[in-house]
Amino acid sequence: MKGSKYERQGIQRPVSLHSNSARSIIAESILNAEGKGRFRAFSAGSHPKGAVHPWAIRTVDGLGYPSSGFSSKGWDVFAEPGAPHMDFMFTVCDEAAGEACPVWPGHPATAHWGIEDPAAVEGSEVEKGRAFAQAACYLKNRISLLVNLPLATIDKLSLREQIEQISRTLPSAG
Repeated sequence: MKGSKYERQGIQRPVSLHSNSARSIIAESILNAEGKGRFRAFSAGSHPKGAVHPWAIRTVDGLGYPSSGFSSKGWDVFAEPGAPHMDFMFTVCDEAAGEACPVWPGHPATAHWGIEDPAAVEGSEVEKGRAFAQAACYLKNRISLLVNLPLATIDKLSLREQIEQISRTLPSAG
C-alpha cells in the first residue's frame, strides 16, 4: 500500500526492559542500523540503571553498529506529551514483561522478546563478551525478521500477528 502510514513515517519502536543498560541498548543500535531509516528505535526501562553497560557498547561497536549517544532512561519519557508515537513496543527481559506498562498513545503492538541478561553473567571478560555477543546475535535474528516484513502492504492486524510470531521464533545462534 504505497503511501501507507508505515511507509511515510517509518516505524518507531521502543525496546523496553527492567534496567535499560544492555539488551535494549543493543537492540536499539541494531534496529536503527538494520532498519535503514524505515525504523526509528528507542530503548527505555522500568527501573533504569542510569548507565549503559560498557559491554553493550563494546558489543555493538565490535559488530559495526552505532555505539554512541545511548543512555539508560525510564520508559515514562515516552508516555509524556510530545513524545514520539510508537507503533511497536517490545520487552526483552522477563522482569519487564510481567510489569504493568504505561498506556501508550496509539496503542502500539506489543510483544515479548525474552533474551537472557548478559549483564548478569559473572566470570572472565571472555565469558562476559560471549554472553553479550550471544544476546546481540539473538536480537539481530529477530530484528532481521522484523525489518523484512512487507510494511507497505500489511494491515495492522496482520502486522500484530507477525510481530507476535517473531517473538516465538527461537533465537538463532549464527
